[in-house]
Amino acid sequence: MTPVKRQYDATGRQEQARARRRAVVVAARELFERDGFRATTIAGIAAHAGVSAESVYKGFGTKAAVAKAVFDFVIAGDDEPVPVAQRPQQLAIQDEPDARRKIAMFVAGLAVRTQRSARVQILIRDARHVDDSLTPVWDKLTEEGRTGMLMLGRHLHGTGQLRADLEVEEVRDILWNYLAVDHYERLVLLCDWSLERYTEWLTRALADALVGGS
Repeated sequence: MTPVKRQYDATGRQEQARARRRAVVVAARELFERDGFRATTIAGIAAHAGVSAESVYKGFGTKAAVAKAVFDFVIAGDDEPVPVAQRPQQLAIQDEPDARRKIAMFVAGLAVRTQRSARVQILIRDARHVDDSLTPVWDKLTEEGRTGMLMLGRHLHGTGQLRADLEVEEVRDILWNYLAVDHYERLVLLCDWSLERYTEWLTRALADALVGGS
């Protein structure tokens, strides 16, 4: 009797690799936020995560790439392989018929994501002035932000409920301006606004800028 070969199941190894990657990202976030980008080393991240420095280099390549992975993790809130734009909250925004309500829903999610990601965004923004390796990372965050706001801008513009004088590109630019972490940094981190107050202000500001009226 010819033995039947069992099909190799890589699920366990893939999950282990994902868990190791998650551990590295979580460790890097803690060290970046505590010690800053320059003071944090790959060796330190590896030790904090309980893995080898070699595995960090193999999995990410550079410390700047680790920083981008940290941002992607905190902006999503997890490491599930599902883009933010395809998650239930974003799909609910698409289904909502009222533009003002869409904006309120978008801002509610944005505020939470910004709360999670603000410190690493600020770290990348500021540290790029002393470490050139972070410049492409910041440029990538900028590109992703503008692309996301163009998608949302087209969606909002398509409702026919925005101000008549606004073209899609201007809607994108207004959204992208308010998306900037600078507003959160000044109002929440420096002026001690609560997240609720910040969310209310941002919702009102965007609705007034895009829809107008009351």
